[in-house]
Amino acid sequence: MKWATSKLAGYGTTIFAEMSALAVKTGAINLGQGFPDSDGPPEVLDAAVSAIRSGLNQYPPGLGVPELRKAIADHQKRFYGLQIDPEREVLVTAGATEAIASVLLGMLEVGDEVVVFDPMYDSYQACISLAGARAVPVLLTPGEDGRYHFDAAVLRAAISARTKLILLNTPHNPTGKVFTRVEMELIASLAKQHNLVVITDEVYEHLCFDGNTHIAMATLPGMRERTLTISSGGKTFQTTGWKIGWMSGPHSLVTAAKTAKQFLTYVNGAPFQPAMAVGLALPDSYYQSLAATLQIARDHLAKGLVAAGFTTYLPEATYFVTVDIRSVDSRGDGMAFCRSLPERCGVVAVPSEVFYAEPESGKHLVRFACCKQLAIIDEAVKRLANAFAQ
Repeated sequence: MKWATSKLAGYGTTIFAEMSALAVKTGAINLGQGFPDSDGPPEVLDAAVSAIRSGLNQYPPGLGVPELRKAIADHQKRFYGLQIDPEREVLVTAGATEAIASVLLGMLEVGDEVVVFDPMYDSYQACISLAGARAVPVLLTPGEDGRYHFDAAVLRAAISARTKLILLNTPHNPTGKVFTRVEMELIASLAKQHNLVVITDEVYEHLCFDGNTHIAMATLPGMRERTLTISSGGKTFQTTGWKIGWMSGPHSLVTAAKTAKQFLTYVNGAPFQPAMAVGLALPDSYYQSLAATLQIARDHLAKGLVAAGFTTYLPEATYFVTVDIRSVDSRGDGMAFCRSLPERCGVVAVPSEVFYAEPESGKHLVRFACCKQLAIIDEAVKRLANAFAQ
């Protein structure tokens, strides 16, 4: 008898677990999974310690502790001019991943369709499948300018009578794309035309480079009432293991997600929640320094990857740099390449095909993480150059 649900057929162990285990086994430098190798701001860390010591270790309120919900609402007003009611329009979750799962499980019916941009964070397809719905991908491809684009006609054609949601990740993992205002306005116009809700995953909102600006979908005309915004503190405050995320938006959409969320983790991370509120109140200089420091790391990694012979796509944001391996490996098999890389030169990366609805579209692509100390990045690209540079 088969015990695993057929809804998850084809979804095995995540590539992150496989590659991280390979890094431990071989002692390789792990540029696969997107977590930083330094701790976040001391104010945030100290606030968590203080909360633990002061006894904030039991179940927090189901919506999240009041100070964090207020801090999230204040953040949305501060950065985007959005007026959010912290009592009715904010929900704290176990990271953005649970927020996404809660939304999809709480809003989708069997047979519904969700328009997603491909490639996508790997939990998207799995959670859509768990809800009994279907993902309809719209492919992002790199153009001659090195930026990722999508075909507007393909996006329009992806919407059908069964479409209920558009799931948008910007800044985008794994490509590092920041959706432009023109692209956002097109998505918004289609959502309004077809009466769709837009779910936006904005966890990399503060990690944009080269003057690129993140545009929050909820700020566009007519979109405040049909957008549910998801983010988290893991990337912004370098505390990925705390798993404190949140969503904000119309009360009806938050309630739909909360109905599912309460039966997942129920609540989480009591002492980390007030610490996250401290982080959200940090001055603008913190956010500016965060992006500037990461941009330096991105540049080190991208320069090293080019020197090693890879066709390299410079990301506009996020933790990741994507390369086309065909310039150093004519087979163009990213999965085989990544599985052999630790033994070959002591570096771990992630094959991009795992992020694609049609894996063949990303078979030749590999993702490296740049959220590491410069000495680590420089050693990694040195090893790659020794292995691949002509």
